[in-house]
This record gives sequence, structure tokens and C-alpha cells, in this order.
Amino acid sequence: MVKHIVCYKFAQPDADVLAKTKEVFESMVGRVPEVKSLSAGIDALHSPRSYDMVLEVTFDSFGDMANYQKNEYHVSVVKKHVHSVVESSVSVDYEF
Repeated sequence: MVKHIVCYKFAQPDADVLAKTKEVFESMVGRVPEVKSLSAGIDALHSPRSYDMVLEVTFDSFGDMANYQKNEYHVSVVKKHVHSVVESSVSVDYEF
């Protein structure tokens, strides 16, 4: 199993943009077959070192994660939206 975790800083982290982005992430469930589980969360503490949102996705393998990266829905809907609202991101991917 592989865990893919991405933390996002938004250009304008207002509540509507964060809620819409969370919806977009969650819309992958059932549309992107490689996704085994997915959760998205909005930061609650707003500390100076906090990111605005996190995405956590589980895959069966790194091969499935690679296919997810190329999935048409992920590219045309999710990435398109994310690139329009996100300023920066960091990620970690690991096997468990």
C-alpha cells in the first residue's frame, strides 16, 4: 500500500475556496479507480507554520499512484482547479 500526502498553501485561503477545493478532492472517490481511500482536511489552527489544507490518498501501489497522476479526471478537473487556487504545496509518499 502507498500513502500520498500533500499539504497546500492557498493564494487566497478564504472559506469558500477551501470548501470548494475539499469538494473537488472528494469528488475523485468513485471516479478515479486507483484511489482506495481519500481524505481532505482544512487547517483548524491557522498557526504561522500551518498549511491551509491537506490531502491524503491511499493506493495499492506506486504504479497505481502513477496512473492516478495521469487519470483524465484528476488532470482535467482536480489539477486544473488546484493550480488556479494554490500558491505552493509539499508532499510525501511512502509504502506501508
